[in-house]
Amino acid sequence: MTTKAPTAQRRSHAMDRFALFSECLLTGVWIAVAALPLLTFPAAFAAGTRHLRRHLAGERGGVREFVGDVRAAARGGLFVGAAVWAAGALLWLDLAAVRAGLPGGPLVGAVGILSLIGLLVAVVRAAACWEPGEAWRVLLAGAGRRTVRDPAGSFLLVCGMAVVVLSGALMLPLAVPVVGAVAAAATAVEARRLAR
Repeated sequence: MTTKAPTAQRRSHAMDRFALFSECLLTGVWIAVAALPLLTFPAAFAAGTRHLRRHLAGERGGVREFVGDVRAAARGGLFVGAAVWAAGALLWLDLAAVRAGLPGGPLVGAVGILSLIGLLVAVVRAAACWEPGEAWRVLLAGAGRRTVRDPAGSFLLVCGMAVVVLSGALMLPLAVPVVGAVAAAATAVEARRLAR
């Protein structure tokens, strides 16, 4: 009798982990679909991380709640998405100047790439903390500080984004569910920060 209970408990724990893994994959698909207009990716990511937090807390949540969160997060998130795309365009111009042989170009290119990566990490961290009614400006200010003060968490998110890019380079549909894993990583990084 005593051996059956630990086995059932291990099986239940394994099923919980599998359920979380499958929820991450599904969330990645939802985020990718909601981010198709490109400017909505911060709002989609915020809704995805909020969905994962609800799932971990055992609260009810499905596609209807996710869509409601995307709409609520898009109120300020569209501006954030536009700012990221503008920063990407500036980086593209910087890299074009580097290729043209501008003096000091490699340094400017490296600073531009690192700045864009830092901005992306800050946006992901801000989205992972988003709740309805919160201002993106406040979230981004706090996320920018955490990006610098928590290099381990920031490095984890950079690695997650690199996996998305590499997955997309190998097979584009593979990158879609991996986005959910990055959302889970961002949720875990912020939960770890709150636990400390």
